[in-house]
Amino acid sequence: MTAVQDSADLFTLSVEAQNLLFREARTANTFTAEPVTDAQIRAVYELIKLGPTAYNQQPLRIVLVRSAPARERLLTHMSRGNQDKTRSAPLVAIMAEDLEFPRDLPTLFPHKPHVAGYFAADADRDRSARISASLQIGYFLLGVRALGLAAGPMSGFDPEGLDADFFPDGTRRSLVVVNIGQPGPDAWGERLPRHDYETVVTTV
Repeated sequence: MTAVQDSADLFTLSVEAQNLLFREARTANTFTAEPVTDAQIRAVYELIKLGPTAYNQQPLRIVLVRSAPARERLLTHMSRGNQDKTRSAPLVAIMAEDLEFPRDLPTLFPHKPHVAGYFAADADRDRSARISASLQIGYFLLGVRALGLAAGPMSGFDPEGLDADFFPDGTRRSLVVVNIGQPGPDAWGERLPRHDYETVVTTV
């Protein structure tokens, strides 16, 4: 029995669930042809929407790129190294932040509706939207894994060109593009090194 299994009683999630989300999960570079359905993505969202964000602002917006014309448009904005895997992935999602999130705060944070005024300045609004949307992207990647799929998040694209193409009104801003599907047989190579605990964690 491994040390992880020895200490499994310390965790709410089973070791198998932890493995699915973290130890055995990888960033996929290739995928099988098996489609990813709207029902699967809805199941992912219904799970991850409960993750916390600042003032419950929930600024993440997701665009599922399904049509061939939209996929071709997206490819023109991807870096050369990301084009082939984006072209062949069963589903591609653009993860964006909604810069107009304060308008929804009276509904999403009803016990303190005045907090929308905290984000009157563009810099405060932009910073908060980016932080909370980035948190939600992390939840989304874990949700994809939890549903038995693999994700390939990419930041290698031209954000200004993508935003002008897909979000021309300027109210949304792209952060990450994610390929989604069942991993192919050569989806990943050897796992890359990770920092150890002592490098990352300090106590003050």
